[in-house]
Amino acid sequence: MVHARSRNYVSESDMCKLESVPVDFGDYHPLKPITVTESKTKKMSRKGSTSSTSSSSSSSMMDPLSSVLDGTDPLSLFAAAADPVITTATMDNTRKKRDKDDGPAVGSDFEPWSSKRGEILARYTTTEKLSIVSGTSTGSAVSEKVRTRLEELDDLEEGSQKELLNLTQQDYMNRIEELNQSLKDAWSSDQKVKALKIVIQCSKLLSDTTVIQFYPSKFVLITDILDTFGKLVYERILSMCMDNRVSLSDNFSPESVNDTAKETCLNWFFKIASIRELIPRFYVEAAILKCNKFLSKMGISECLPRLTSMIRGIGDPLVAVYARAYLCRVGYHLALQICIKDLLHALLLNSVMSAFRAEFIAARSMDFIGMIKECDESGFPKHLLFRSLGLNLALADPPENDRLQILNEAWKVITKLKNPQDYINCAEVWVEYTCRHFKKREVNTVLADIIKHMTPDRAFEDAYPQLQSIIQKVITYIYDFSLLFSVEKFLPFLDMFQKENVRVEVCKCIMESFIKHQQESTKDPVILNALLHICKTMHDSVNALTLEDEKRMLAALINGFIKMVSFGRDFEQQLSFYVEARSMFCNLEPVLVQLIHACVAFCFITIPSLSSIFTRLNLYLHSGQVALANQCLSQADAFFKAAVSLVPEVPKMISIDGKMRPSDAFLLEFLCNFFSTLLVVPDHPEQGVLFLVRGLLNVIQDYTWEDNSDDKVRIYTNVLHLLSAMTQETYIYHVDKVDSNDTLYGGDSKFLAEINKLCETVIAQILDHLKTLGKEETLKRQSQLALYLFNTILAHGDLRNNKLNQLSVNLWNLAQKHGFADTKTMVKTLEYIRRRSKQPEMSHFADLALRLPLQSRT
Repeated sequence: MVHARSRNYVSESDMCKLESVPVDFGDYHPLKPITVTESKTKKMSRKGSTSSTSSSSSSSMMDPLSSVLDGTDPLSLFAAAADPVITTATMDNTRKKRDKDDGPAVGSDFEPWSSKRGEILARYTTTEKLSIVSGTSTGSAVSEKVRTRLEELDDLEEGSQKELLNLTQQDYMNRIEELNQSLKDAWSSDQKVKALKIVIQCSKLLSDTTVIQFYPSKFVLITDILDTFGKLVYERILSMCMDNRVSLSDNFSPESVNDTAKETCLNWFFKIASIRELIPRFYVEAAILKCNKFLSKMGISECLPRLTSMIRGIGDPLVAVYARAYLCRVGYHLALQICIKDLLHALLLNSVMSAFRAEFIAARSMDFIGMIKECDESGFPKHLLFRSLGLNLALADPPENDRLQILNEAWKVITKLKNPQDYINCAEVWVEYTCRHFKKREVNTVLADIIKHMTPDRAFEDAYPQLQSIIQKVITYIYDFSLLFSVEKFLPFLDMFQKENVRVEVCKCIMESFIKHQQESTKDPVILNALLHICKTMHDSVNALTLEDEKRMLAALINGFIKMVSFGRDFEQQLSFYVEARSMFCNLEPVLVQLIHACVAFCFITIPSLSSIFTRLNLYLHSGQVALANQCLSQADAFFKAAVSLVPEVPKMISIDGKMRPSDAFLLEFLCNFFSTLLVVPDHPEQGVLFLVRGLLNVIQDYTWEDNSDDKVRIYTNVLHLLSAMTQETYIYHVDKVDSNDTLYGGDSKFLAEINKLCETVIAQILDHLKTLGKEETLKRQSQLALYLFNTILAHGDLRNNKLNQLSVNLWNLAQKHGFADTKTMVKTLEYIRRRSKQPEMSHFADLALRLPLQSRT
């Protein structure tokens, strides 16, 4: 820059810093919880944790977000506040009492019916029409009195059947809800027989499986009514046991029940026993099963086998299974054991293990293994049962003392399988259990057994998905790679993947795991040899048809491995590794780039072999920066010269993500970075002043730029920034232990004269370009470039120089001449000049401001 102004970078930096002001919050802090206080006058204040004082009673409500942070549920607080009678203590007591009333205690892993109910209703829906088919018949051998009693219990009013024909699902559900409400109304109005008839008729609906996909939801809806009925009967009998308005204790004995209550209870059971049809008789008695507590200590356990036997008389297997499910629900663990034993064959046991929560199954693993052993294998093989058990044990842990026995029992069955597909389907599941709970010896044994079964007749070729799953599970649980590769059969296991695309996918999984879990660099020869082999497999899969995204992914994985290899101060070993890696991964440019970054010895040899010209340019620049940082000045000069000589080869268009785009913007970015580096590069003693800068400017001058592009002038303008910085006594930044030109020349007048001469040449080039933009179609570009150059002179030039001052005024006027200037920008620029003029060393800006008129747009 001609007459560049002197800069004090330290003071300029201090001026740009924001002013810091100490803050005294006092009692207020913005992160304190917010309390809102409301008085009778409805005045509210909001200031940190403080609140306004009210003369009368007030209520304070905590900010709900703050409540969430300290673990309190704001909705529970709201509910408690809405009803002051409900407190935490009473809610806990209510919950405990409800749990006691529901039946015998169950384990914490038992999934309650309430959690399954909504899921079933949401899942099992239908668009078909629904209907109810009901009918009654009376045997001739039955006496008139008995027939009347049965008909009274068995029939609903005429018209009910018609109302429930051809209903949509929603109408059906609404009708069921109406029946539920009718049951409650009949009971509350002391119409016990009517209530019983409603329950009987509803139970009959469970015999209809016409719309089978809706049956689970129908089961839920009907059993809701049965549950309501059972609760009403139980509470009615319980109320009859009150003595002096004191109810029975939770754990009452039949001896404490009075005769009236017992007689009423027996009467209910006798009425239900009179129901002729099996399904409603079963369901209604199961609904009041709990009432047996009033009659006998063993009442429930004595009734369960009989009810279970009744189910055998139900012909439809679906209806029978759901009947057993209801009996299990109302009888809890007693019914579950009896029903399982009654219906146990392998298919049902498999369904139980598939449907129940994994924690429930895992806690009883040995019991299930015992049941599996007792199963008849015809029709449903035992290995599938062990597979289902293994799936549960992959999600939940069995008791620690049982774990080895469980593995032994399962593997005794699995290893005897002759069919490779059956074997691998089962082994795949139990590999996860083995990796999860055992060490490398057991894992190695399992892998060896898999290799033994899958190698004959190349059976592995039909089991690649399962084998991939096994690898994924092994590396999920064993991510210490020194341990993983010490598993003797792991690498032989990999050899079974002989289909290239599958083999590559497995290698990618292993490398992803290594990059994710390897925290420290390694030089373990076992790890290095194994991973080099795996990376080589990935690299060799690349061909002309490989997609760019796939190449990038493979290169990223290989680079992640290279970065984690370190031999410390053993540079010979490190270089040997890099040399081997370069020879193995020569088809992936990103890997070669990584190796160039890792080893300076590869720079001159490898950079020219790369296909991307901007990759080469940036690597030359980066290599020169690294050489400069290590005081290798001659090597730095060589890299920078190589970069300069490569610029003319930059094509006009380059391929980016498969699309051809102009290269100008990328070249501009590179050149700006290059010029920033050249500020600190000392001149070569034999090449003359600013040799590299002149060489780069000559290349830019000769480069063929697009006709409609102003990038060349923008680069020249940035060169003025560089030249201005070079005239300063002390540069804005340096390279440690490298003497830049500010130290070498020490403000020498000849050096400054050379810079000024170069500035004049560059400005002349810019002004010539501005003249060529004087045509009508390019006036807007002219205006923008004129303002750009004006701002450069304003920031870097010494405007006390009359020539430079006049040039700036001319550029200002040119920017506005044809009405293309951004008025808002011009106004702000002028305001900046006036502000700067108030500083002592910038007083000459006041005169400049007077010479810069603002023209309004026409």
